[in-house]
This record gives sequence, structure tokens and C-alpha cells, in this order.
Amino acid sequence: MKTNHIILALVAFLTFSSFSYAQGFSQEIGASIGPVAFKSDYGLRGNSETNFGNVGFGVALLHYINFSFRADCDCYSADTYFNDHFKVRTELDFHTTGLDHFGEFAEKDDINGLKLRSMHGKAEVLEVGPSLEWYLRSIRDFDSGNFSFAPYASVGIHYVYFNPEATTDLPGTIGSRANTYPTFLAPAGEEPYIDASSGNTYAVVWSAGTRYRLNDNSDLVLDARWHFYGSDWVDGLNHDNPQNKANDWMFWLNVGYIFYLN
Repeated sequence: MKTNHIILALVAFLTFSSFSYAQGFSQEIGASIGPVAFKSDYGLRGNSETNFGNVGFGVALLHYINFSFRADCDCYSADTYFNDHFKVRTELDFHTTGLDHFGEFAEKDDINGLKLRSMHGKAEVLEVGPSLEWYLRSIRDFDSGNFSFAPYASVGIHYVYFNPEATTDLPGTIGSRANTYPTFLAPAGEEPYIDASSGNTYAVVWSAGTRYRLNDNSDLVLDARWHFYGSDWVDGLNHDNPQNKANDWMFWLNVGYIFYLN
């Protein structure tokens, strides 16, 4: 938990520093939406039914610092590589995904197959934090309308609050031997492998995308991103078995609209 508090402090510092630093530069705001593929302990790794079945939806509110133009003097900033190729994005994200078990074990016509098919979950996640975007081409030339597309890549860190759910269609509370698949039953004396308590962690975020210039004041953005969480409890499951090789993560494809404030 101490690690999460350090991450929260770091995110807060970077976020507030970004907004303070933005006062001398131009700013942009926007929003994006799109499908979320949540990769967790539900389903089988590499299974197409899992990949396409455990898909949810996300929305983001966005703020950018554009270093290529200064709002305080209504003029271009110093023509340096950083000012012309980097932006800082700060965002507030919310995404939710219903989770089910798919694949050969869930399809078996026996009691364990029934236990898997009857088990359902939900990952509900709120994230906030900054990212540094690097643009392949000149931001200044893009803002001037010299070309229509501006591809970029980014890396960032988020503070994450999660609120999972875990239920079963079978009688009783999920986690009992009578209604739960053996993989998700902890040995005697160990902490349970199922815990739907809310919690917090961090996410390391990578993304790649492009902007499309609509007019002098606005862009469309297409963004593909990966969020890797510092906890395996985001989906409410965390079992100590060989097939549980990684913490929860998600892939998010979203489209958005960006408006230039100045």
C-alpha cells in the first residue's frame, strides 16, 4: 500500500505541476470514447472468445499543454525540438467491463464447467494522471495546417481506483467449494483468491495514435493504448497458479475530439 501512496503523490505532483506550467503555454481540452478489452483472470490467455467477449467501454476527459505556442504573448515559443515535438496530456478516465469465462474448460459438460460458466465479474476503474506525448512531425507545422495527420506515441503513469464485482449464478456466495472452480479456491490458511473489495493501485500507460486536423481550432484523435496495472486485484481475482503470469491489463481503442483554447 505504501507504493500506491507514493504513486498517488507522484501523479498529483506531476498533474499540478503540469497545470501550473501550462499558464504560459497554449492549452487544449477534449474527450474520447471507445471499447476496452480487459485482460484479467477471467477466460483463457490467447483465446479468441475471451479476447472478444470481455470487452467493455471507456470514456476520457483530456487536457493538453502545447509548448509550441505561448498564450501569454499570443506568439510562437522558442523553436526547440522539445517545444515542437512534445505535449503533456493529463486525463481522467473511467472504464467498465463485464467479465466471463470462455474457452474449453468453461465449455465442458461437467460440474467444473458449470462453475466456470456461472461465474461472472465486473471491472470498474477510475484513473487520473499525466502522459508525455512525442510527435513524429513538427507540431508547429501541423498547427499551421501544413499537413493533416500528426502521428504520436506516449508514455505516462496513472493513479487507479478500482471497484470490482464477482458473483455466481449457482446457490450461495462465490468463493465456496460448492459453487467455485478449484483454481479460484485458496488452500487452507491462505488469503482468499476472490476479493471484490475496492482498492487503489497505479498503471503504466503506453499509447500510439494520430491527430487529424479539422480546422484552426480543433482536431480529431485516434488513440490505441495499453494500461498495465500494478495490482492483480483490479478484476477481483488473484490466484497463485502457474497460468496467472501477469497482473491485470487492458487495451483501449478510442476516438476523440480536441478543442484549442488558445
